[in-house]
Amino acid sequence: MTLRLALLDASHGSEHTRPNFRRELDAALAEFDVTAGELPSDFAFDGVVVTGSSSSVYWDEPWIDGLVNWVAEAADRGLPILGVCYGHQVLAEALGGRVEAMADIELGYRLIDRVDDGDPLLDGLDDPFTAFETHSDRVVELPTGATLLAENDRGVQAFRRGDCWGVQFHPEYDEESAERVTRGKDLPAERIEAVVDDIDADNYAAACRTKRLFDNFTDHVRARRATSPEA
Repeated sequence: MTLRLALLDASHGSEHTRPNFRRELDAALAEFDVTAGELPSDFAFDGVVVTGSSSSVYWDEPWIDGLVNWVAEAADRGLPILGVCYGHQVLAEALGGRVEAMADIELGYRLIDRVDDGDPLLDGLDDPFTAFETHSDRVVELPTGATLLAENDRGVQAFRRGDCWGVQFHPEYDEESAERVTRGKDLPAERIEAVVDDIDADNYAAACRTKRLFDNFTDHVRARRATSPEA
């Protein structure tokens, strides 16, 4: 069955964001530019995906408040949600967690330790698994009732509450996206080049194994839809 997911695009028009999610998600996507104030008028979707962003969830901007409120209501209505990077932070905020700025940016391919081996989102992933990171905020307090699924030395990397999952990393990235984002950072040239040098075949192959979580998410959404009263 074909799933219909709302893709809430917070990327400020990034050229690679929507193509990456279209490639990785086995679903029909209804796409919304949430930074322009676009939000779904209803909740008639099988699930929701919230993308990354260069914004911070604690900024005082109307579109951010609107996004967090919509995600909170979607979760209350029982919609499965996957938040990626900024989307992970939006989900944490919407469910009552807390996000703070970091002292430095986490950037590049990183190893991430699985904490909960039984969660279906991480089923089949390496332990530790590899993913590309680019963020300078982090979840410092999980929502009440949430379970920590993965972490590294920089903190929370994945959590779940009910049918809602947040992942701090970018499993959707291809090599071009990783390099483009890295070269766009205002950082010392030597750090940029060190990160770019690590965008190699071995790291990308390991990160591709982490992409399995997208199929795990859509499999869960599909199973939920099959057992819903309206199915």
